Amino acid sequence: MKALLPLLFLLLAGCGVDLPQAVPNGAPAPAFIAHTLDGRQVTIPGDFKGKVVALRFWADWCPYCGPEMRDIEPVYQRLKARGLEVVAVNAGQGPEAVAKFLDRTPVSYTVVLDREVKAVGLYGVIGLPYTYLIDRNGKVSGRIVGEATAEVFERQVTALLQ
Repeated sequence: MKALLPLLFLLLAGCGVDLPQAVPNGAPAPAFIAHTLDGRQVTIPGDFKGKVVALRFWADWCPYCGPEMRDIEPVYQRLKARGLEVVAVNAGQGPEAVAKFLDRTPVSYTVVLDREVKAVGLYGVIGLPYTYLIDRNGKVSGRIVGEATAEVFERQVTALLQ
């Protein structure tokens, strides 16, 4: 069912239904509260003031999300001391599915649950993976739609870390 979500969005768009709009560059990043698997509350972007945030939307059924999450991990390890934070927002799944995925694809960056897909709606995400880049001032400064290589991801976040 979840694999059909992008197709559903395309069909609805073709029927004249208004889809969520992507947040434009220069706009303040929409704030939301999410929770980690261990129940810790995370406020985005507020908890990351002064940092560059890569806000990644993903799900376990997305064939590109796992490999991309693995590829981003070493980039995060290299750049976190310079102020990079990666927040992986799971779109619509429960803690059991997320925990099982993370057992197979361990990452050290923050992973939060968006069970009701409220953050997905706030950011106008219509496909996965989808990454928003938020600058140190909490403003959207770019996005990566679909899968990105580690090199593309690193190039985009490094430009913001200058």
